[in-house]
Amino acid sequence: MELSSKYNPQETQDKWLKFWKDNNIFHAKANSGKKPFTVVIPPPNVTGILHMGHALNNTLQDIIVRYKRMNGFEACWMPGTDHAGIATQNVVEKQLAKEGKKRQDLGREGFLKRLWAWKQEYGDTIIHQLERLGSSCDWPRTRFTMDDEYSNAVKEAFVLLHQKGLIYQGERIINWCPRCQTALSDEEAEHKEKNGKLYHLRYPYKDNREQYLVVATTRPETMLGDVAVAVNPNDERYKNSIGKSLMLPLVNREIKIIADDFVSAEFGTGAVKVTPAHDPNDFLMGQRHHLPMINVMYPDARINEQGGKYQGLDRFEARKQILADLEAQGLLEKIEDHKNAVGHCYRCDTIVEPRLSKQWFVKMKPLAQPALEAVKKGDIRIFPAHWSKVYINWMEEIHDWCISRQIWWGHRIPVWYDNQGNYFVAKSEAEAKAQSLTKHGKAVDLAQDEDVLDTWFSSWLWPFATFGWPKTNEDLKYFYPTNTLMTASEILFFWVARMIMAGYVFMGDKPFSDVLIHGTVRDAKGRKMSKSLGNAIDPLEIIAEYGADALRFSLIINSGQDIFISKEKFEIGRNFANKIWNASRLVFMNCDEALTHSDYENITLSKLDLPSRWIIATFYQTLEKVSRAIEEFHYSEAEILVQEFFWGNYCDWYLELIKAKFNDPNIQKTALFILKNSLKMMHPFIPFVTEEIYSKMNSKDQCLSVAAWPNRDVFLIDREASTQMQTVIDIISAIRNVRAQWNVRPSETVNAIIVPAEGKDAEVLNQNSADIQRLARLKNLTIDASIFSLNNAATALVGTIKVFIPLEGLVDLDAEKKRMSSDIVQKRKSIEGLAARLNNADFTSKAPEEIIAKEKERLDLLNKEVNALTSVLANLS
Repeated sequence: MELSSKYNPQETQDKWLKFWKDNNIFHAKANSGKKPFTVVIPPPNVTGILHMGHALNNTLQDIIVRYKRMNGFEACWMPGTDHAGIATQNVVEKQLAKEGKKRQDLGREGFLKRLWAWKQEYGDTIIHQLERLGSSCDWPRTRFTMDDEYSNAVKEAFVLLHQKGLIYQGERIINWCPRCQTALSDEEAEHKEKNGKLYHLRYPYKDNREQYLVVATTRPETMLGDVAVAVNPNDERYKNSIGKSLMLPLVNREIKIIADDFVSAEFGTGAVKVTPAHDPNDFLMGQRHHLPMINVMYPDARINEQGGKYQGLDRFEARKQILADLEAQGLLEKIEDHKNAVGHCYRCDTIVEPRLSKQWFVKMKPLAQPALEAVKKGDIRIFPAHWSKVYINWMEEIHDWCISRQIWWGHRIPVWYDNQGNYFVAKSEAEAKAQSLTKHGKAVDLAQDEDVLDTWFSSWLWPFATFGWPKTNEDLKYFYPTNTLMTASEILFFWVARMIMAGYVFMGDKPFSDVLIHGTVRDAKGRKMSKSLGNAIDPLEIIAEYGADALRFSLIINSGQDIFISKEKFEIGRNFANKIWNASRLVFMNCDEALTHSDYENITLSKLDLPSRWIIATFYQTLEKVSRAIEEFHYSEAEILVQEFFWGNYCDWYLELIKAKFNDPNIQKTALFILKNSLKMMHPFIPFVTEEIYSKMNSKDQCLSVAAWPNRDVFLIDREASTQMQTVIDIISAIRNVRAQWNVRPSETVNAIIVPAEGKDAEVLNQNSADIQRLARLKNLTIDASIFSLNNAATALVGTIKVFIPLEGLVDLDAEKKRMSSDIVQKRKSIEGLAARLNNADFTSKAPEEIIAKEKERLDLLNKEVNALTSVLANLS
């Protein structure tokens, strides 16, 4: 058992990454005689580069997977990547643009070849980066959403849903991205509140051009497609106008005033323009009133031929010109400031255009019902619990899903058309031709739909398509349903809800039991990390500088609802990894190298001293809490427990207590026993350093990654030893605190008198007096139950045990009392100032949340310091 003087994280990572991969350590097999535990990775985009969100998400998954594997489960963590239709196509189109080309120049087949070549070269980048993080995925199983087998599953899903009457083609208002030139689902059009304008426009009556009706709109450029003006039927202002005709300004088209309950009398003027081809609510009104649909924009959001003289103008340029022309004609009444939520493309952030378009849709209400009930009944649990309410609200208000996309990279829609307007839904062209032959009685030419499916239409099949669905196989039967899904809140609707729906409709069962929605990684100021803000921290740089263990440990220990992180915080994990290494090295250097795994498994409690019985009991108490915290997804709590035990109890106390006793074989066995089991307990969180140290311990295991989780041995838990040792620790800590409070130099020894209240306390103190004297740096220690008070001595109370530390001759008592009293006065002044500031509504309403939080922390700390100083002076005998 030997370790180098300094821990080298890069060398250790390289060694174990190779070992794990070469030996296929993380591969799971169906029907292995074990209970399965399955996790599917939220597949990162094939364009992706590891960022802190990925690092957090995958560390969380790795913790539970490693923990379950060590607990005897056949743990399968399914890895893979998503083809990311829009994002990947954009990447390659940008490459072409640098060459002065467009995708149309290559043609569909040529462009797809270019895309596959890009994927071949760059598509596995993020997979390799996840490996460097220490992710214990079943790497040979890695899936890609456009692999042949997976693509077959996508076609099967489309065909089955169409057969069930859940997929249809229709003209609807969809979210259209003029930049990407494709339809988007409602979830892909992120609504952001903007400071906009509300324009009040005058629409003249046909019979009397001097009179007009004022409508309010946020998008005056769409007036070119107006086909009516609507008012609420109960609005007294307009009851006599319903049915009358107006002349649409600039276009000079006659339009009617209609009545519809949808219109709010309180919004704007109570009269709204109706543009069915450019607004979802107007579209529904148009259907109710049988109004024509006039699309006034090209796919790139320029005004089309319906716009007359405005043809060719970008929508926002057209807006300026239209407003100018209306003003010139006296038809622009006023412009008001107005906040409204505007949809943006989730990929390129372009403002989306609601647009009438013929697309493919999935009926969601029938699919949503079983997925809704699963969460309501608790068959699927979402953590934290408040996300269940968010999920339920969304599912109850769900709309049909637009699944067709006007791009080339993706799963082409499995629909073929003949020249008579008929279409055939099939998994292959051969099947489509067979259908057309049945219909026509002869072979006819067919053309496949040009569109591809929404990327999420493939990824909602992820929990079962990755295991070979629709084919029945042992893997699918064994590993499905999966167990735990961990993901970010922003894809709760994009992906999580849809996977639940897909699980029930295609597999007849839930896709997973638990969903953990983790927080967002933010910078120290609470801002979301982004390239545009320049506050993003590259996980790969952290791994290179601090090590993967440091990155993982620091992220998790700082996690909560959100994670506030700065580069300096990764020192927490680095320091802990170094502490584990150095403590292990100390133990190895002081233990007999001939000791084997079985030697330090064979612990006899009766042969051990109090500190050894205490550390074993404390370990098992901690182990139980850590296991519970992991099972309940309280990973930050679990890491704190792990760190407190190993650094605090084992290193700072136990190893210090036994330094002078290392020649005792039973002490050596205990030190190694606790070290070995602590490495197991810490392994899911900090796998590399623990794996390396464990490999030096003459273990029978192939490696720590497949070692068994420590088994709680009730026969080794001495609760009385825990209580007694805690008393000894508290006494040593109390004396150390007194030394610090009275500014006694570390090199200077002091005297102490301990007054036990009970005989059993005196016995424990006498048995451990040498440890107390050494660790508290005492010149003389007296244990005497007959002493009740002592002049000029600092006093500490540990339970019912009183501790006196004579101060005369050690410090200038009067000067120290004066110093403490002055310190108390100054701190109380600061407390008053801080409290007044925090009670000032002007300050709390304007100051950033992080500033207010820091001020509250400062106030709390000052109060604690004042209480401590006051207590010290009060306890002076």
